[in-house]
Amino acid sequence: MKISLAYLWVTAVYAAPLNSRQYPDLRGVLTNPENDWSAGTVVSFAGSDEFHNATNRWTITGAPTFSAAISPANEGDVIAAVKLARKYSIPFLATGKRHGFTTTFKNFHEGLAIDLGQLKTYEIDPVASTITMGGSAGIGDFQDDLSEAGLMIQGGSGSCPGYVGLTVGAGVGRYMGYFGLVTDGLISARVVTATGELVQVSETENSDLFWGMRGAGANLGIITSATFQAHRMADHNGGYVLNADIIYSPDQSAEYFKYLESLENKLPGNVAGIHIMSYNNVTGEGQLLANWVWIGPEKEGREFMEQFLKLGPASVDAYEYIPWNKVLSTSIGGFGAELLCLKEEYRDFYTTNLRSFSAPVFQKSFERLQKWWEDYPDSRGSYINIEVFPNQATIARGHDFTAYPWRDAIAYMQVGIYADDPSVQKTIEDGTQLAIELRKTWDEISGYPEHTIYVNYAHGDETIEQVYRADKLPRLAALKKQWDPSNVFGFNNPLPTQYPVSNNYTWRAS
Repeated sequence: MKISLAYLWVTAVYAAPLNSRQYPDLRGVLTNPENDWSAGTVVSFAGSDEFHNATNRWTITGAPTFSAAISPANEGDVIAAVKLARKYSIPFLATGKRHGFTTTFKNFHEGLAIDLGQLKTYEIDPVASTITMGGSAGIGDFQDDLSEAGLMIQGGSGSCPGYVGLTVGAGVGRYMGYFGLVTDGLISARVVTATGELVQVSETENSDLFWGMRGAGANLGIITSATFQAHRMADHNGGYVLNADIIYSPDQSAEYFKYLESLENKLPGNVAGIHIMSYNNVTGEGQLLANWVWIGPEKEGREFMEQFLKLGPASVDAYEYIPWNKVLSTSIGGFGAELLCLKEEYRDFYTTNLRSFSAPVFQKSFERLQKWWEDYPDSRGSYINIEVFPNQATIARGHDFTAYPWRDAIAYMQVGIYADDPSVQKTIEDGTQLAIELRKTWDEISGYPEHTIYVNYAHGDETIEQVYRADKLPRLAALKKQWDPSNVFGFNNPLPTQYPVSNNYTWRAS
């Protein structure tokens, strides 16, 4: 069936092409009746609401630019879009919910957006305890239905990122020590390759590509659907967890951090702590919000939480036993389901993996941030976050289980620079300098010999060794050479096609 003209929004002309290469007329290419797009597939161009909905991002920092977008209604049109882009040498990005941190997309100019937003359906099999989902489904889309089926699953810290997007990077989160990484639950996936072919990946089908997709998947293909192993709530305390939001004032933070340091590598696998140093507009000063989640019996959880309550917090904003699927909308005042999901704001993130803690560095970082709020009141949305995620289940699978290299990390320390008005260059420039300084300080106490970074948290200025780890790179480079030698998937922390790299190789996409 030919695509209806109702789906074509021709309202603007695309601008200068990437690297000054000459593209064909994108409008003519995409709207050619011979494409035979399916009913429901949307082709849009800059200036229309449909184009905006297909390309808007969580952060405007380092954003790519597009001339056109296609939102396929089905897997077949994803394949067709890739083949069309390859035929005419049109660079493209395939995206789900566009919630990424990286700034490497800034090297992508006026290409084609392949928006997977319509591929968000899911099917739950309560007998097999599995869920099969489209390439843009997020945990916020399916967690309630999964719970209704008596199942639970590991996830990240927010409800809005695409679940597949988490998977191809690894997917760190509160359940790392208990169920493992999000990617550890992947059973199989349908992948569109760089040539537009469709392949199935699993432990028994294209197993080497399956290994690489779990940690470096953004470089190797487009997942249109994936099947994950879920867990029976009945086997895990009925799926209930104890959630506590505990607030400490600035004069209490040093004592808290000292206590947190004493817990390094002593926390059980069924807990997780998120620590946000933020500005409180009501009190007019900073605060440390410690959110702890206990996965297990309520009585044991309250005994665990008592150690933090004994420190005498300024307040306890939440302390309740809730179903697992309500954590993101409850913890930190619903931060993971609301504020963390707002799109099109200026956010600039720098993060470091940690396998050791340092109370003095944590405290000095908080004090440095408080000085920042004082000097830059237009950036009081900036915050520091220490995600403490024990790694028992993660390391139990072994270093070579997937391509993801940092299974020994126990925490992730992150600064997010916000700006009320991104046009104020001093705030932007000084915020970047602050973030880099903080990250360098954290690297020095991280427990790693140099900076290391979880790929989904990568800023874009890291080396490939810092992202993928040197011992993983020969195998990853071989996969890149086999599945994407032309580097069409080369804008998100790109891999080389050989390792060690040649002297004239430039890693970052340009």
